[in-house]
Amino acid sequence: MRTEPPKPSTHPRSVRAREGVLAATRQLLEEGGYPAATVDAISTRSGVSKMTIYKHWPTRPAVAAEAFGGMMASAIRLPDTGDAVEDLREQVRRVSAFYAGKDGRVFGQLLAACTTDSEAAAYFRGYFLQGRRDAIAELWERVRDQGFARPGVSAETVTDILFGPLIFRLMTRHAELSAVEADLICDAALSGLLKAPAG
Repeated sequence: MRTEPPKPSTHPRSVRAREGVLAATRQLLEEGGYPAATVDAISTRSGVSKMTIYKHWPTRPAVAAEAFGGMMASAIRLPDTGDAVEDLREQVRRVSAFYAGKDGRVFGQLLAACTTDSEAAAYFRGYFLQGRRDAIAELWERVRDQGFARPGVSAETVTDILFGPLIFRLMTRHAELSAVEADLICDAALSGLLKAPAG
């Protein structure tokens, strides 16, 4: 059963401590990735005690996941050209480029850290992944509205089929992340997701 991160305290002192910790964590992630964002380093940089950090987050990956989600909130904007299928293809290209860059490496480090930490995984889903999945659901709704979607195919399925291969490539590095490869993934996937042309 999936768990969700608890609602943060709204007490002013708690808010200040959380903001300081998240700001410090973002700086450390930008400077050296997940390995640099240790609790000791976060505490030193933020001036917030380790005890207080653990009062607000269950584990180190949970802190990093929330901070990273805040950093990336608007990193990959949805295209909107009026052609929903082309917008979907362009989003796959953009996500592929994101994973191929510095922030993608941090994403991979956090994903690996969260695979064995169920509490941190809830933060990773809540503060990073869910927003991206919601965006793809919006794109798929446009595809559906324009009459191109195969009936019964959910946005969840579309997201997994189109973007799962990118994450697999990021984590295994068995193949490159490039615009050309992103288009090939789209071509293979969309031939099974879209309705056949009439006639």
